[in-house]
Amino acid sequence: MTIRNLMLARKEKAMDAIKAYFDNLKDILEKVIQTQSQALHKGAELICNAVLNGNNIFAFGCSHAGLLALELYYRTGGMALINPIKAPGLNLDVDPATMTSQIERLPEYGRIIIDNQPIRPGDVLIIHSVSGRNTVTVDAAIRAKEIGATVIALTSLATAEQVKSRHPSGKSLHHIADLVLDNCGCLGDASIVIPGVPEKVAPTSTAVGAAMLNAMIAQAVALITEAGMLPPVFVSANLDHGDDHNKAMLEKYKDRIFYMGYNK
Repeated sequence: MTIRNLMLARKEKAMDAIKAYFDNLKDILEKVIQTQSQALHKGAELICNAVLNGNNIFAFGCSHAGLLALELYYRTGGMALINPIKAPGLNLDVDPATMTSQIERLPEYGRIIIDNQPIRPGDVLIIHSVSGRNTVTVDAAIRAKEIGATVIALTSLATAEQVKSRHPSGKSLHHIADLVLDNCGCLGDASIVIPGVPEKVAPTSTAVGAAMLNAMIAQAVALITEAGMLPPVFVSANLDHGDDHNKAMLEKYKDRIFYMGYNK
């Protein structure tokens, strides 16, 4: 066999990991639609009611889970009232990155984080954690509920129900939250098996979680509109009218927006 034929033969046998990943995402998203629609509608109602009642929306996560908190705020098509919680040591700008894994296991730090946010009774806190097992996440949920906020958890029940909580109470995030959204991912999040590779690759939680949360916010916007209020939605700053629109939005809702420094 010539070298060229050998390379062609290997190519024919090679796995199409791109197709496998997208097929898997489609299957997961279909499962989300079939099993999580009711919970997503409930979450939209909770957010709608909070907005109509003058309350605020917060979003939190540790390390990669925190990417979805960033996904929701100050972005095109997003609600201006969603406030991310960016706690020291838990973002991916920390070096070494392994510190985030250590810090999110610290006892009481989650309570400190919540106590230093302007969270009030009636507010909504969205917490994203695939496992929901780490102490900071659980403490944050517990403390938010003590204050009187409603906690919406986005997690992976396939993982959360098979790993042991690291919190002293023995509880995980899905045990504490008022509403649980299951991202329908697999144990450990990585989803694709490639022959010859011991570990699975290609996590799904960020892609699926972003779709779920953006869908929930879109439904909340629809409900707010039906209730007679013009929802505070950002447009792209790269559209000709974008800067003026967003500036007006930030000014109008400055008492409920905490990521612009107004209340410092």
